[in-house]
Amino acid sequence: MGRGEMETEGAKRGEAEGKGRGGGGENGSGGGSQEGWSDCVDEIDAQQFLGYSLYKDGKETLVSYPLEKFQSHISGITSHNGRFVQRLRKNSASLHKYFLPFLLIIFQIQHKIVTLEQGTVTSLIEENGIVTGVHYKNESGQVLTAYAPLTIVCDGCFSNLRRCLCYPKVDIPSYLVGLTLTNCNLPKKNYGAIILAHPSPILLYPISSTEIRCMVNVPSEKVPSVSNGEMACYLKTQVAPKVLPKVYNSFISAIEKKGNIRIMPAKIMAAAPNLTPGALLIGDALNIRHAITGGGMTVALSDVVILRDLLRPLHDLSDAFTISKYLESFYTLRKPMSSTINILANVLQKVFNASSNPAMENMQHTFLGYLRLGGVFSYGISAMLSGLCPRPLSLAFHFFSIAIYGIGRLLLPFPSPKRLWDGAEFLWVASSILLPYIYSEGIRQMFFPLTVPAYYRTPPKNKGKKKLHALISSICWNNSMFITKSHLSVTCILK
Repeated sequence: MGRGEMETEGAKRGEAEGKGRGGGGENGSGGGSQEGWSDCVDEIDAQQFLGYSLYKDGKETLVSYPLEKFQSHISGITSHNGRFVQRLRKNSASLHKYFLPFLLIIFQIQHKIVTLEQGTVTSLIEENGIVTGVHYKNESGQVLTAYAPLTIVCDGCFSNLRRCLCYPKVDIPSYLVGLTLTNCNLPKKNYGAIILAHPSPILLYPISSTEIRCMVNVPSEKVPSVSNGEMACYLKTQVAPKVLPKVYNSFISAIEKKGNIRIMPAKIMAAAPNLTPGALLIGDALNIRHAITGGGMTVALSDVVILRDLLRPLHDLSDAFTISKYLESFYTLRKPMSSTINILANVLQKVFNASSNPAMENMQHTFLGYLRLGGVFSYGISAMLSGLCPRPLSLAFHFFSIAIYGIGRLLLPFPSPKRLWDGAEFLWVASSILLPYIYSEGIRQMFFPLTVPAYYRTPPKNKGKKKLHALISSICWNNSMFITKSHLSVTCILK
């Protein structure tokens, strides 16, 4: 659990780095660790991260992550995601006898098992309806092939491999404009800041001891151009007056710095996998939520852990159809984490964005008032956002609690026809925002997973000598590729 931004293709395309929450990234919210990647945040100037301060109309609402009940090493972190990914690669490439969480496989191997080769995966190889490997280009431009009984595709939100493995329906409600601020500090140490302002909400959090990341959420229909200077003008005239006084000068300086403004589409895509023997889709390639809450890396690393546990008892992946049927359970097992974080992210991006609709403005004030109640109300929301409480039923509880709080707030001190109408409108707007996202995630998989047949899939019986051969295609920070091999015939390629 933690929070991170993508410095992948976005940087190459001149786009902003989108946040994702995970076990190490630009902004590590919540906290948590897995042996094998927790030390990847060492020596990269990572900062402890404890939560957010929300600002609206001059009022501050503090939201802290509920870490008191967890061990001391469970903590939020903020850092440069590129540095984290490079450390992850370095650790993976130098392992001799360690746990390999990122490569999804556990083995005790007495010699070096990882070599590093840079390349770009271009397409999947499919034979008779079964994915058997990938085509990729190495640094010299030579087209090569790699074969394996199982190909795990996780090439990120800009995936060019997902089309044959799922039914992608991508929505882009807004764009994130990213800046790096220097020579300034946020009002509260170890806390980020969210400013609910018109026309765009603003997100600030430290990524090193000297830098602060600023993300501005701009609706898709109002995105100014960077190349002709319209974006710089928009940020100076419309956004700068709303930022915190302590970072104002640094914000203006960041705008004026050439090449410092980056834009990235904030995509939303529900998981709709097309079961294909020989291949599995995970992470942002499968499922994208709005990046304003930074949930991407939490979901991605949760996918890794779930898939690792599913692969652990397997010794032979050669029967593609049997393995595909067994791994179908992955899409149900991932729902508690993915659906909780996805729905919160997608709902909050609508609530956070300013609107001329009085009911939406009411929603903002109600949400902030609910957080100010503290206790289980504030901690419950932050625990779900950070992945510490991945429970859809908890999400439903807080929705109804917020609805009751919001309607009661409108009806007090005594009901009147207008107040009753406002309460009904509030409930209608809240339901119209939440229910479509619940439907897209799957009501049955979210709330009644035990009724899904795939939930009960058991590992196929292993036959003959132990043999495991897998291939992983994944986007990384500089579009590199790992090739790992061992005497057990383990092969993993990451794009």
